[in-house]
Order: sequence, then C-alpha cells, then structure tokens
Amino acid sequence: MLRDHNEIIRNRYQKADRLREEQINPFVNRWVPSHSSADIRGTSEKLIEEKTKLRVAGRMMTVRHMGKAAFFHLKDGTGHIQIYIKKDIVPEDQYRIFREYCDTGDIVGVEGEAFITKTGELSILASGFELLTKSVRPLPEKWHGLKDIETRYRQRYVDLIANDEVRDTFVKRSRLVSALRSYLTGRGYLEVETPMMHPISGGATAKPFTTHHNALDMELFLRIAPELYLKRLTVGGLEKTFEINRNFRNEGLSMKHNPEFTMLELYTAYWDYRDTMVLTEETIRHAAREVFETTEFVFGETSFDVGPEFPRMTYLDAIRKYVPGAESTDLNWNDSPEDTLAKMKPFHTPEFKGPTHQMLVELFDRRVEPQLQQPVFITEFPKANSPLAKSRPDNPAVAERFELFICGMEIANGYSELNDPAEQYERFKDQVEQKAKGDEEAQSMDEDYIRALEYGMPPTSGLGVGIDRLAMLLTNSPTIRDVILFPLMKPEA
Repeated sequence: MLRDHNEIIRNRYQKADRLREEQINPFVNRWVPSHSSADIRGTSEKLIEEKTKLRVAGRMMTVRHMGKAAFFHLKDGTGHIQIYIKKDIVPEDQYRIFREYCDTGDIVGVEGEAFITKTGELSILASGFELLTKSVRPLPEKWHGLKDIETRYRQRYVDLIANDEVRDTFVKRSRLVSALRSYLTGRGYLEVETPMMHPISGGATAKPFTTHHNALDMELFLRIAPELYLKRLTVGGLEKTFEINRNFRNEGLSMKHNPEFTMLELYTAYWDYRDTMVLTEETIRHAAREVFETTEFVFGETSFDVGPEFPRMTYLDAIRKYVPGAESTDLNWNDSPEDTLAKMKPFHTPEFKGPTHQMLVELFDRRVEPQLQQPVFITEFPKANSPLAKSRPDNPAVAERFELFICGMEIANGYSELNDPAEQYERFKDQVEQKAKGDEEAQSMDEDYIRALEYGMPPTSGLGVGIDRLAMLLTNSPTIRDVILFPLMKPEA
C-alpha cells in the first residue's frame, strides 16, 4: 500500500514536470474568482436568468468522466458546486490539460454560466478551465471520511479538506470570538494587549514555561495569565478593559487541557464579583444567540440552556448537595485543621497529605464538579486558594469568588480583586513560602504590582472565560483538541 501511495506521488510530480516542459506553470501566481459557491447558491435564479459570467476557484473533488465530458465537484471555502466540463465548449488545450494532467485534489479555476442539470442539481457549465495548483500528494482514499484521530490533529490541513463538520466548527469558533469581542466593545470595554513574556510568573496558580532572553541575559516566563498587567491598567485609569489572550501552562494534556490555550479576561472598576456574574451570563447568552441563533445546546448526552438566569450555589452547599453523607455535615472554612480532618474522614483516604482546606477542594473536584451539568455559578471559595481575591467582609476565610460550571467543566472564573497592597504583599509572601516548600504552581512575589496597588486601585472585579472550553460546549466537541486548530502533540515518529 505504501509503495502504491509513493508511486501516485511520483506520478503527480512527473505531471507537474511535464507541464513545465510545455511552458505551463503548475503553481499559478494569481487567479481571482468573482463568486463563491455560496454566492452562486444564494442568487442562482438571478445568475441563470441573466446568464452571468462566473469565475470560481477551489479544489477538484469526485471527478466522473463520461467520454468527451466530465462532472466534478469544486470545493471552496464556502461549500461545493458541481462543474460540467465538455470538450467542444472549453478551448481544446484547456480540456487536454484537464484530462491528461488533473487529479482529485488539484486546485482549479473555472469560468462559465450557472444552469440546472436534468437531475435538478445547480451546476456551472465550464467555458474556461485552468489548473492553478497541482496537488502532488493524494487526499485520503475516502476524502469525505478522514477518521484517524491522530492524523486529523497532526494534519489539520487534511482534516479541514476532508471533513466539512470540522471546518464548520472552526468557523463557528471564530465567529464566537468575534461575538464576544463586539459585545464587550459595545458595552464600553477597551480591548488591550499585554506582554506574553513575563519577568515574574504570576496572575494564576500554574507551572510556567521558561525561556531566556539573550540580549538582556535574563530568564523569562511565558504568560500563564495577563491578570496582573491588566490590573495595572485599572490603576492607570482604564476602568473597563479586556484581552483575548493566549496563555501557556506547563501542565498535562487531557480532554479539557492543552498547554497553550485562549482566554477572555476582563476587568471592571467599581464592580464586585456579583456584578461580574451578571455580565458573564449576559455575554455568553448574547454570543450563543449571535452565532448559533439559539440558547439551547447538547454536549455529549447532556442538554443545557444558557437562556435562563444561571443559579448560584456556594462551594460548601454544593458539597452538601452532591456528596452522599455530607448533607448534614457542618462544613466551614474557619474550622481548625483538626476539625476539618474529623469531618472529612468519611470522604478521604488516610493517605491524604496537605493543607486541610485542600481536602474540601479535592472532594469538590472529584465528587461535585462532574455533577454540575446545568449552568451554575459556584461561589464563596476558600481564601487560601484565591491569593488575588478579596475576602468577604463578614468572613475573612471566604473569598468573593465564583466559577461557572457547565457539563462538568469550569468555563469561567471571577472575583472581587484584592486591592489592599499590604494584604496582597502578605498573600504573595505566603505563596513564596509554598513555592519554597516545593509547590511549583505557587505564585512569586511581584513587587512592582504591589507598588502599583500602593498608588490605589479602585474597587474592581475581574473575569476569565476559557474560550476553548466554551467553543467545545457550543459546538458539541468532546475534546479540547477538536476546537484548537493545531493542538500540541508529540513529534511524529
């Protein structure tokens, strides 16, 4: 099979060489179409009636030769259109090139008029034909059904040719980002750009990628979050900002994780986390209606609706609701380590090590998160796990923070931003101590950020939305790799 495949490639290269010998360029520099296949389908009656001269270009698919004529489907960026090419209609030399040199997968240009065949299919009767790009590597034998998952991710360019539903997913993802952007700018938010190389890793709890700048002879970190830079802008008086940004976290791969991913992050002066929860659901609802013309979706086997108001539930109430046996447990973030250990004993193995509040966090991650299928805001996280968030005035152990869950996935995270420089300094010190004890995800001390806070940051609330995960949900894509054009993979063997 491999030998046959290589023979096809050699044969196609030879065709390209023979074309050059005839002074014909098999890789044309320019050929501008006048219409797309979608344009033609949308106005076909008028185009046929007025006998409009059309120029279309795209990839040649499913050729059917019939003596001195042939049908093939031309695939462009908007869809397919059937082409009918006949020897006595197109110039003789052009028809010869079509018959002798062209193969499925070649990119061609066609001139002609639209008509309806006897079987009722909209087509173009070719009056001119030109080979624009010779495809020297054949498409998969069943080009309409490229199934091998690794090949699809590794050779996304073939996946986009072979699978129309994949192309549709990425078109919708692009439109989703545009809808989020336009909605926020319409509400007065300023789109900004902040550095992707940081001298200090911060803004989130994650292990960074490191690099080195030769000219300055300094270590730099690829951005794990733009948070601290965006909040510096709030100090500077930019009261409503957002960034659609690429972040990099040196973590494992999973159905929900890729080390390089896209986030929408925004900050609003004078708000707290409750205001941002309202904005979060309004923004997602708007984008869903704008791109998909519905608020009702299916992800896997779960149906969900982003139209109604999203309910709110505290972190500890969610544990009480979803963990059997915890219904009447008196959980409290202010408990002593001994009390927490005693209350958590029925739910944890004796081997558990670490801060006692982390027992509740792990319990939530393992037992609660997978059950949060319908849109819900989980609120009141532990302050110990929220080093950049304000505490509740009535309970210093609880952070004014929320996360949005849909179909068992965290989609968004937001909180009231800590703006007390002295308290932020102490929180950073605690993170530095955790890092010294071996926590590679703990944050570093950022003294310039402390200095910025000392100038005064107004009450502020922030939000981060995982664009990849949101696209997964709204396009019913089972893994994050299905919505990232080129996901990270091991080098090909």
